[in-house]
Amino acid sequence: MRIHSLPVTLTAIALIVTGCTLDDTPALTPAPINTGAIVDSAPYICRLVPDQAFQLVSGVDKTLSEETSGNDGTGDCWTPNTTSKPLTVAWMQENAGSTREHLDYVMDDRRAAYSRHGAVTLPTDLGEGLAVHFPEGPFSDQPYRVVSRFACGGKQRIITLYLAQVAKGRDGIRDMIDLMRIAQKRYGHLYKCALGE
Repeated sequence: MRIHSLPVTLTAIALIVTGCTLDDTPALTPAPINTGAIVDSAPYICRLVPDQAFQLVSGVDKTLSEETSGNDGTGDCWTPNTTSKPLTVAWMQENAGSTREHLDYVMDDRRAAYSRHGAVTLPTDLGEGLAVHFPEGPFSDQPYRVVSRFACGGKQRIITLYLAQVAKGRDGIRDMIDLMRIAQKRYGHLYKCALGE
């Protein structure tokens, strides 16, 4: 008789425990993942990246200050922070001080580094370029990077974007490509040069 009643007793205990646990446990709501679209809208960080789009991509929820060095031909701009730079934008223009051969060297160097880490080639409308995520190593302070060499007004240009983080649930590579597309359009507008020429 004990042999037959044991499974019935265990089943009854399991139902009682399960019933209590399900009724008394509050439902947990996961943090929402922002999958919104990247749009080009003012204001801009470092003159090329929309602040709202950067916040969406990075998860940074405030407007950041910026610092700039260099000039219109070659320079960089970054958002200072206590531990890392959430965003850096670097640009280079073909001119007497920065020849086409020098731009070749810069792109060859970036291509070699990025390709070793599974870089994605940019769409052809963005010129020659790559997007990559370095999960570890010397670039871990700003592991999300995208570089593009493109023509504008008869001269070669290079823009590089470096991001310290990408918000949870976002596709970092796709987002960087979208940000580069906006940065190039802004560059053409600011420097009054026609993209692709």
